[in-house]
Amino acid sequence: MKPVSGKTAIRTTCPYCGVGCGVLATPQPGGGLAVTGDPDHPANRGRLCVKGAALAETLGLQGRLLAPRIHGRQAGWDEALDLVARRFSETIARHGPDSVAFYVSGQFLTEDYYVANKLMKGYIGSANIDTNSRLCMASSVAGHRRAFGSDTVPGLYEDLEQADLVVLVGSNLAWCHPVLYQRLAAAKEARPGMRVVVVDPRRTASCDIADLHLALAPGSDAALFNALLAEIDRRGATDGGFLENLSGFDAALQAARLTDPGATGLPARQLAEFLDLWCSTRRVVTLYSQGINQSDSGTDKVNAILNCHLATGRIGRPGMGPFSLTGQPNAMGGREVGGLANMLACHLDIEDPAHREAVQGFWNSPAMAPGPGLKAVEMFRAVEEGRIRALWIMCTNPAASMPDADRVARAIGGCDFVVVSDMMADTDTTRLAHVLLPATGWAEKDGTVTNSERRISRQRRLLPAPGQARDDWRIIADVAARMGWAEGFAWDSPAEIFAEHARLSGLAGALGSDFDISLHAGIGGAEYDALRPFLWPQSARRRGGRFFADGVFHTPDGKGRMVPVNPLLAPDRPFRLNTGRVRDHWHTMTRTGLSPRLSRHIAEPYLEIHPDDARRLRLEPAGLAELWNDRGRAILRVLVTDRVRPGHPFAPIHWTGTTAPSGRVAALVPPLTDPVSGQPASKSAPVSIRPFAAAWYGFAISTRPMRPECRYWAQAVLPGGSQAELAGEALPEDWTGFARALFGTTAEPLVMRDAGRGIMRLAFLEAGRLRAALFVAPRPVALSRSHVATLLGAEAGPSVLAGHPGSDLPDEGATICACFGIGVNSIARAITGQGLVTVEAIGAALRAGTNCGSCRPEIRSLIASSLAAKQAAE
Repeated sequence: MKPVSGKTAIRTTCPYCGVGCGVLATPQPGGGLAVTGDPDHPANRGRLCVKGAALAETLGLQGRLLAPRIHGRQAGWDEALDLVARRFSETIARHGPDSVAFYVSGQFLTEDYYVANKLMKGYIGSANIDTNSRLCMASSVAGHRRAFGSDTVPGLYEDLEQADLVVLVGSNLAWCHPVLYQRLAAAKEARPGMRVVVVDPRRTASCDIADLHLALAPGSDAALFNALLAEIDRRGATDGGFLENLSGFDAALQAARLTDPGATGLPARQLAEFLDLWCSTRRVVTLYSQGINQSDSGTDKVNAILNCHLATGRIGRPGMGPFSLTGQPNAMGGREVGGLANMLACHLDIEDPAHREAVQGFWNSPAMAPGPGLKAVEMFRAVEEGRIRALWIMCTNPAASMPDADRVARAIGGCDFVVVSDMMADTDTTRLAHVLLPATGWAEKDGTVTNSERRISRQRRLLPAPGQARDDWRIIADVAARMGWAEGFAWDSPAEIFAEHARLSGLAGALGSDFDISLHAGIGGAEYDALRPFLWPQSARRRGGRFFADGVFHTPDGKGRMVPVNPLLAPDRPFRLNTGRVRDHWHTMTRTGLSPRLSRHIAEPYLEIHPDDARRLRLEPAGLAELWNDRGRAILRVLVTDRVRPGHPFAPIHWTGTTAPSGRVAALVPPLTDPVSGQPASKSAPVSIRPFAAAWYGFAISTRPMRPECRYWAQAVLPGGSQAELAGEALPEDWTGFARALFGTTAEPLVMRDAGRGIMRLAFLEAGRLRAALFVAPRPVALSRSHVATLLGAEAGPSVLAGHPGSDLPDEGATICACFGIGVNSIARAITGQGLVTVEAIGAALRAGTNCGSCRPEIRSLIASSLAAKQAAE
């Protein structure tokens, strides 16, 4: 794809996590983009993590959906849109507005979100529009609304740098929000007196800068913060003046006093150290994320944290406050337009008749949802039961990502009419659709996003839309017009949508909403094009800044509310599976999976399990484990580590039916939700575990697409091809035939067989160049994967079957630094051979850790292990 303009750098925003980093994208003469961090953007100040730095590597057309499809055949836009409009209209006419639903995405731009919300709530007249953001931050929304009367994030990113104590709760900041982690690490280095506490059952990369790691019992976060509230009161550390602005203190304190601190599982001395540190430090920021939210009591956990900040008045002031970190790039923008089923536009209340009437009047719409709609888990249950008969899924992959994913996939597959708007042609969800609509993606669309600190930034079009792809807002508006509502959706640009959104926010502000950007209500196209990042609110009454230091809240009586929390602890089970992200991948990898370097660090799904559990289950390091429960099954590579607690293994979420069918961990997550927020509990799935009885293991590389036919496989891209890890329960009768089918070739291979050791190796060459190779063994295949990958497409001979570089070539080993491709062996050699014993020294010698910095914790861990081994040897 060729850029839309010349060589001038274009300011835009990264499409990954909720940090909202500014990006400078410079079109290149031969096509494509050069991507760097924007030094003028307040969120990142020029920093980018490795995912952001690799954005230019994800822009190809591989796998893209480039034209509408109806029942698998290519169709024109008019035919597809007419069909969507007709089927939705007929379904509404026959079964009512609640018989249809939209499931949308935190990766939507705000303008897309606004149009979808307006169509469903204001014209169809149902609130059955929910979002995959329900899976990551709904409990924060609910906690905020209970405490503040509004879904308001009180603080700013700069508070992390101004605080004297930063507490990370259920947040692996180093991997999930790397740029904020680097800001925090830099602040701690500049002010050594700053303290960092990590509250997490796992020992994660974020512990690298922690002064204290509280490896509490999983799920006991509310017990910890109740213990803190009781200690705050015992010490007289409450803020008496601020308490006058609150209600509920006595009930919250009583619940806290009744909570057993022992439920945290923490040693008494360690717990006392944390309580003393928090109580004796005025400037405290408590950062929390999915470890808090993704729970069946996530809202209570949020309120337990908020209670402590409210009771001490440590909120809305520089360097102090609770801070919810959103997982997706525009989860906040979705909240602002009412994208959740239980919200109304501009943070208005869908259960308030006056608010509903005001929005309907502003929209001049024929109908208005009378109350909340179905939240995500409820929505797909209604699809399964036939109560929802027409479903439109936009910019997300629920058949892979929803809890109870197999059941969700069956529900979608059984729905009368399913529309999917997506960039990608082949996902677990697109395979189930009757109609596929090709959508534009990052670098191809215009709009705005809001990050975790309420900062609205522009995402700008850098490349033309490929094929027949269209912007999501345009697709939705065209369907609305065909349903008879053209006048309400007659925008010509996202700038006009943003201006309407801003005008509506002014009305909301007059009704008492915290969200008001009405200063931009008159924005035109040129101003929109030039719009700089800004914090909301932006109104005649108020501009940016923090909330609630003045003790004024958005409740009917203007007081903040402390909420009594009675912690719920999960019953003991043999194993409770924790799920989450890895450093270099994003969601279901439809974007990051296109970049070879982003798969160098971790290329297949895995299970972190404690050594005691592995020993008892007879799981071998690098072997395979089979997990199952009454929801589904998964097969994962075994990583034995004491980073996790006994009984609480961990697995990443990113692999799908496209990349590793047996690695879909969402199939194991039960549809258990928080009763207030509706957010699923994704951190505590009960599972059984046993070794996967593999008769053989394999590793394959190929320049052509592979077609694995075995029980376990996981694919990842390489420069010029792909790799796959394989395993099967039965030995093929003919390995040459198996390899030919895998690679789609009839060529004769080079073969190396060691029958005594059960080893088989085959390489397929064309004109002297390696096109494919398969390495098979009875145990996990031992070879230099990084070396073999470099041979793909290159001139090669029988030596390729050795699987290792010659004695004159270094073996990089597994990649640690994805930015510069530095492997573990290179770092180990620098430590032992050159005596480099600091991360800075390693960086100076190898460049590892000097760009995004995400690998610095792992480098420091390698140094520590090497020094410990040396000391033990002495």
